[in-house]
Amino acid sequence: MNSKDIRKAFLDYFFSRGHEVVRSSSLIPKNDPTLLFTNAGMVQFKSVFMGEEKKSYTRAVSCQKCLRAGGKHSDLENVGHTSRHHTFFEMLGNFSFGDYFKKDAILFGWELLTGIFKLPKDRLWVSVYEKDDEAEKLWKDLTGISSDRIVRLGAKDNFWQMGDTGPCGPCSEIVIDKGEHVGCGNSECRVGCDCDRFLELWNLVFMQYSRDESGNLTPLPKPSIDTGMGLERISAVLQGKLDNFDTDLFMPIISAITAIANTNYGKSAESDTSIRVIADHIRAISFLLSEGLMPSNEGRGYVLRRIVRRASRHAKLLGISEPVLYKLVEPAVDFMGDTYPELLDEKDRAAKVLKFEEERFSKTLEQGMKIIDEVI
Repeated sequence: MNSKDIRKAFLDYFFSRGHEVVRSSSLIPKNDPTLLFTNAGMVQFKSVFMGEEKKSYTRAVSCQKCLRAGGKHSDLENVGHTSRHHTFFEMLGNFSFGDYFKKDAILFGWELLTGIFKLPKDRLWVSVYEKDDEAEKLWKDLTGISSDRIVRLGAKDNFWQMGDTGPCGPCSEIVIDKGEHVGCGNSECRVGCDCDRFLELWNLVFMQYSRDESGNLTPLPKPSIDTGMGLERISAVLQGKLDNFDTDLFMPIISAITAIANTNYGKSAESDTSIRVIADHIRAISFLLSEGLMPSNEGRGYVLRRIVRRASRHAKLLGISEPVLYKLVEPAVDFMGDTYPELLDEKDRAAKVLKFEEERFSKTLEQGMKIIDEVI
């Protein structure tokens, strides 16, 4: 199943169950100074969850553009070194604003994964908050999953909150066992282990409390649902890949990089890391530039500049001395442009801005090397 079909199947599934299909909001949050970038599907619905805004619908589904780089929610330094961390990613999510709650959220999640996507039930596990007896019972009663594949975890892993105060609640994650050959080899390896064996696919947040400044929890009059599943992760699983970078979301870009660098993906761990960094970062760069963000020395523009320069450094590690990132805008944009037309609209401008930024960075490096040579 290719990523476009997966995205469409997700949206269609929830649309057929009474959900409004809502377009992705901008990567740059509106009216929210607390966030550098949109980092989850629920961000555009934050005011609805807070009770400050009312929509014409009580059920929604979206595929949200997300970025986690800079600020508290940053995956930047992990990118390239793992198979599952990204700066830019797409989050598939379904939401209930005081409509359905735990029962339907669990049923929807299980039916989509096992009925539509045909994932084997015996490879799926779930985690629940250690005090959420209701969720564990619902999982058993509704899906038939055995008790030994339901894991209770603490608040750090399975209790979600929007901030220090406000809406919060326990969550439940659907996890897939990728097999012993992928794991750490430890006999105690299980859900919650940091290795790659147990992959968190889908997080279901049961927003049922409001936390006050003293830390007290009060039940919400209308509990809500917020879920999130990374398109990159579910694509890897459904395409039989152990690495997100081996999916159709990244391989066209990786092919372009290896052609320019005259190398092969899989040749060495060092070059593979650089290739993954560039493939990931060019997606983030293309999307940010398409939204009008410019590289700068402060705020969001500074994060964009850091991403560009990190990708440029890795291009040089591959032996590419000339500006190259701007040439990768096209393969990145062409694959995603039908889903996000703003990419196509801004493709030429994005390439020009990126080439200028690369040339500027190269000059800065040259000047720095001259100063070092003079000192030595």
